Amino acid sequence: MMKKTARNIYLALILILMYAPIVTLMTLSFNASKSRSKWGGFTLKWYGSLFRDDAIMGALYNTLVIAFLSAILATLIGTCASIGINAMKSKWRTVFMGVTNIPILNSDIVTGISLMLLFIACRFTLGFSTILMAHITFNIPYVILSVMPKLKQTNKSTYEAARDLGAGPFQAFMKVVFPDILPGVLSGFLMAFTMSLDDFIITHFTKGPGVDTLSTKIYSEVRKGIRPEMYALSTLLFLSVMVIMILVNSAPKEPDKKLSTELEKKKLPLRQVIPAALVILVAGAGFFFHLGNKGSVSDEKLIVYNWGEYMDPEVIDIFEKETGITVTYEEYETNEIMYPKIMSKAIAYDVVCPSDYMIQRMRENDLLAEINWDNVPNLKNIDPTYMEQSKSFDPENKYSVPYCVGTVGILYNKTMVKENVDSWNILWDEKYKDSILMQDSVRDAFAVALKRKGYSLNSVVVDELIQATDDLIAQKPLVQAYVVDQVRDKMIGGEAALGVIYSGEALYTQRENPDLEYVIPKEGTNVWIDSWVIPSNSQNKENAEKFINFLCRPDIALMNFEYITYATPNKAARELIEDDSIRNSKILFPEAEDLKGSETFQFLGDEADSYYNELWNKVKSK
Repeated sequence: MMKKTARNIYLALILILMYAPIVTLMTLSFNASKSRSKWGGFTLKWYGSLFRDDAIMGALYNTLVIAFLSAILATLIGTCASIGINAMKSKWRTVFMGVTNIPILNSDIVTGISLMLLFIACRFTLGFSTILMAHITFNIPYVILSVMPKLKQTNKSTYEAARDLGAGPFQAFMKVVFPDILPGVLSGFLMAFTMSLDDFIITHFTKGPGVDTLSTKIYSEVRKGIRPEMYALSTLLFLSVMVIMILVNSAPKEPDKKLSTELEKKKLPLRQVIPAALVILVAGAGFFFHLGNKGSVSDEKLIVYNWGEYMDPEVIDIFEKETGITVTYEEYETNEIMYPKIMSKAIAYDVVCPSDYMIQRMRENDLLAEINWDNVPNLKNIDPTYMEQSKSFDPENKYSVPYCVGTVGILYNKTMVKENVDSWNILWDEKYKDSILMQDSVRDAFAVALKRKGYSLNSVVVDELIQATDDLIAQKPLVQAYVVDQVRDKMIGGEAALGVIYSGEALYTQRENPDLEYVIPKEGTNVWIDSWVIPSNSQNKENAEKFINFLCRPDIALMNFEYITYATPNKAARELIEDDSIRNSKILFPEAEDLKGSETFQFLGDEADSYYNELWNKVKSK
């Protein structure tokens, strides 16, 4: 009795651990509130929003089509390869099987980087085709492993007898051999389809701008903060898999007697036919979705690379309608993620929005093209103060146009923090253990630690950097999480007491939660400028200049400001802000006395940059 009870308890615990997160996710998909910490009532609006999201639906289409095509092609190639390998002598068969197994044994990240470098070397444009080729490559070994056992079980004498009776090689193969290996072929197809659907790492390295699968799309969305639509998407994915599993497992192991004589004769493996049919059905639905949503595509193109949630989507729609230029829009989370992609020149981005120090780095490494100011007449709307500040990283104002400006400070919850917050030191207070959010950014994290000690945030003094590293390591047990955009959602939901945040995010959070307050610490902080630049390998430079000029238009700059809530350097747009409290907000537009001791990030050189990254890795690994 005790043994049975213990077994049941163990089983219950396993089920709870496995399915409690899924149940939580499904529940949140019906929560009317965006906050995970409060229930706002039952709703289906996130599902409606999900199906109206062209980006997510496009990612779904890409996922299904790539999985289907790669599975079909990998099955054809893998089956042919299996036949060839099976016909070899034992010694060579062993060698070739070992070679084909290498992609399976390799780490996904090794395969992904290798394929990316190969595509770059061959001057392939990263995009849909490179993802498809990559998926075919890593799927072929799984097909071979599925088909080979079935080939070994076939009776060669039967094939030879068919040839003796007058059948040609192909006819004998299709009539005698293929029916015997069909279960293996179908298993290989389903395995390839499943592996393709599941892949993230290889897709991440081989995809180009504007091309996402569900895995890469979910990853990019989660990095910016979990939207309720992601709960809805995950719920649908789980339910879809569960339905397929139920159908597969409920299918009879043997053909039903009532089935047609022909079906019985062929002995089709229904347990494999059912999921295969579902695969084709789902992929077909993806094709129809694509056809139903396919609009006219202009020959004029523009590839934009911007921070996450850093532009009103309607702005792009307006630009496309006014100019006839098709915009491909891609997002990144940090300057350090963006830079290697620009440096590699694997993708020819046309417009990018780096921060100050990164613009300096890109300029010094000849990665930027000079802007033709004749094509940007709306530059007159940019406050000359910010153009002057930009000279710290763009001395002659040749390469950049300010887009957003702001500071880095501390956001705190007044109901959880009762003391006066005016110093970075509070982020090391043990009473707030597991309630502190730090930026998952090398320079921002070190800026906090350096300014706390009274050092420059552009310090290259080894002793100062080691002190900052030790302080960050000592702080780590107090930190709930290192985040980027997620600090916004966590602070709104009351999941943390203190968080390092950008000033524009602070204004948004205050609108959602009045208990939140933003301060610039007395030791000083980073005053940053994000600006538009044109990479040197841009293929559509004039279109890029049209886009930059368009963004400098007062009404468009105002739209972006109202969407992202970061301070605009566009003086004409600022004058259009109707709310006096926002137009004169000290959070967005601080006075000079509020910025005493503050600095702008500088590029410190590749050697110093590597040293910063080394120290940051040391912090994160502790």
